[in-house]
Order: sequence, then structure tokens, then C-alpha cells
Amino acid sequence: MHAHLHSHYDSKRCTPEQALDWLNDGDTIIVPTGAGEPPSLLHALSAQRTRFRDIKVAQILAMRKYGYFDCDTVQHVRHVALFFGGASRAAGQAGWADFVPAYFSELPSLIERDLVPADVVFSLASPMDEYGNFALSLGADYTMAAILKARVIVLEVNPNVPTAHGNCIVHISQITALVESNEPVIEVGLPAIGPVQEAIGKLVADLIDDGSTLQIGYGGIPDAVVMQLTSKKDLGIHTEMIGDGILKLVECGAVNNSRKTFMPGKMVATFALGSRKLYDFMHDNPMLEMHPVNFTNDPYLAGQNANMVAINASLQVDLLGQCGSESLAHLPYSGTGGQVDFVRAANRSRGGKAFIVLPSTAKAGTVSRIVPMLTPGTHVTTGKNDVNYVVTEYGVAQLRGKTAHQRAEALIAIAHPDFRHELRQAAHKIMLC
Repeated sequence: MHAHLHSHYDSKRCTPEQALDWLNDGDTIIVPTGAGEPPSLLHALSAQRTRFRDIKVAQILAMRKYGYFDCDTVQHVRHVALFFGGASRAAGQAGWADFVPAYFSELPSLIERDLVPADVVFSLASPMDEYGNFALSLGADYTMAAILKARVIVLEVNPNVPTAHGNCIVHISQITALVESNEPVIEVGLPAIGPVQEAIGKLVADLIDDGSTLQIGYGGIPDAVVMQLTSKKDLGIHTEMIGDGILKLVECGAVNNSRKTFMPGKMVATFALGSRKLYDFMHDNPMLEMHPVNFTNDPYLAGQNANMVAINASLQVDLLGQCGSESLAHLPYSGTGGQVDFVRAANRSRGGKAFIVLPSTAKAGTVSRIVPMLTPGTHVTTGKNDVNYVVTEYGVAQLRGKTAHQRAEALIAIAHPDFRHELRQAAHKIMLC
């Protein structure tokens, strides 16, 4: 490594506490998705939060419940969710963590147009290479757009972060400060799969042809689909999240990206969330490229893959096919994320298929997830004009091109048998059957 790069590096190195001196009251700090969040920096910010006023930390899918997740100190530091997860959901439902409704694909353009402020970037990064480059391999997402806007860029450099190919590289000359850490990257296990998930997985897997390109959302059902694709051939990956499910498909030979019609030979993703094994697989792997989300999730680009298959979960679907995938009535649960981006990509794709998957019931079978009308206050995620396949453990309803009456019939047929009679009565009342 060149000596001047070394001295450049040393001059920017500081402690997490010193890095906080770059912050101004009122700043919005952009943090990458999930595993890309920098724990040393965010723990330091938590510990010193009362010295600041009106700092916002904006992020998709916070992984750790930092000290600033505290309703008593929100006037100092407040979480702004671009998507809620386990660490942030309670704060969102109580109203003291706010959220930004947006398609994942459009977050970079919201930042570029100053509609979402990006004063500061805090991110995990791989160690610097001989050319002075760091990789934001765990979350290129909207963070790459924020780097072009931010006044201050602080990287938490960690040898456990893989380097990666693609548009996820930041040069030493772009950064304001760096801190060093070496704790393991946070790991997320595969979700639990029960008989309902397995049944849905089989129905979806049977509709996926060899040579398809996949986007797989996070969750038990998308993962159950993955488990049943191991005997398929020549699958490709163009997704937002790369996780251990996709890794399994690479290892068993089902994924080789050979028949992709957009970026053949390459897997494409915008963030990574999984095990140490996944992060090791990513390291300097030319088969995988990590790109910003306005590239991976752009429906026009992703839809250039023929036979694009999107698999995403929902919480509730009404008889017109509207999907409430991100809230429980008015209470936020997750976020829009990339679901609509990939539904639209699959709809554009030659031979594409978009699957919305959900168990037929909730609350131990006492509530139907197929409903006459969405619960009042539900945040609609995928609209009636975008929805394609809806799959429960009782079957598959293909809704595109269908009339409102035909949709209601198809959805009632895949509802839990205990609820079909009352759904039919309700549909009759609202003139849907």
C-alpha cells in the first residue's frame, strides 16, 4: 500500500467518541440496512445522546436496540425508520419513532432530491485496499446516494466485513473520519418453517421454471420456497437481500446465473443479512455484485430479466387483491421495502411471475388473513393493479386480468375452509359475488 494512503488513513482515524464531534444539532444521519449498521458509532452516539438536539438516525431495518431507542430522549436523538424491524417496531407503534413511506428503489432519488436529508453517513465498511478503497458490501442500498450528499462521512472499518464487487466502493479521499472495530458482523439465522410455510413453498416452487431469475424476500415462507428449489436448474439471482437461503441454492448448483438476460453470470443484490458463512462467501467473489437499490430494485432494470420471479410475504389481502404487507391496521409493522418494486419488475418481465405469500389465518387460526376489505387503517403495500399470484397453503389465485368478481371467487377458494362461507356472504354484501 502506498505510504501516502497510509498517512491519509492515519490522519482520519479517531475514536467513536471523537467522531461524534463532527455532528451538528438537527443533522440526519443515514445508516445502511441491517448488518451494515456501525455498532461502535451508534453505541457512542447512544451514550452521549443528551449532548445533542434533534439528531435523526434514518435507517431500514435497525438490528440492535441502541440506547437512543428511548422515548424520554427523542428530543436529543430519534430513530426515523425507512422500514421497521424487531428492534424498532415497538417505538414505531408507540409513535415516538417516525417513519418515511417510500418504495425501497426510490430512497436514493429522495436523497438526491433533498426530500430525505442526508447530512451525515455512519456505515460499516471493509478494510481499505491497496488503492484506498473501502467496500460498503453489507448495504449499498441508499447509502451510496447519501455519500454523494453528506457533509460528514464516518466509516467503521472492520476486518470481518467482506469486500465486494459492484457499485459499493468508497475512496479514502471521500471520507471525513474512520473508526476501527473488529467485533463479528451481526448474524441472522434462517426463519422457522412449519407445515403451513412448507405447503405454500411447494405450491410456489411448482410454478418456478428452470432458468428463472429470483428475488426472494425475507421470512419463513420465502425461505420455505427456497428449500424446495434445490433440484431446479440454471436459476439466477437479482434481488435486494442476499441471505443464507440463496447461498444454499448456489452451493447445491441450482443457481449459476447462466440464463439471466440482464447481467448474465452475475448475482445482484443491494444488502446482505445472514451468517458468517454468507459473509465469507461474499468476500471478493466475482459472481456477486452489490449495487445501490435504485439499480437492483428499479422495476425497469430488474424486469429486463426474462422469467423474473418475485416472492414476498403479506399480512392481509382483501377480495380485490390489495395487499396490506406492512401494518396491523394503523400500527406500522415493517414497511413497503422492495415488495412493489419486484412485483412490478416481474410484471414487466417476459414470462415473469410475482408471488404474494401468506398463511390463510393468523392468531392460531382464529382470524382469516383473506378479508372482504382490509382492516380500516391498513397501509396498502401492493395495489390491486399490480398484484399477480396470491398463495396460501390452500392454493394459488392468479389475479391479473381477472374481474373483481373473479378475483373474489379465486381468493375465497384459497382462504381457510372455516372462513369461506362468511367471506362469500361478505362478498355478496359488497357486490363482489
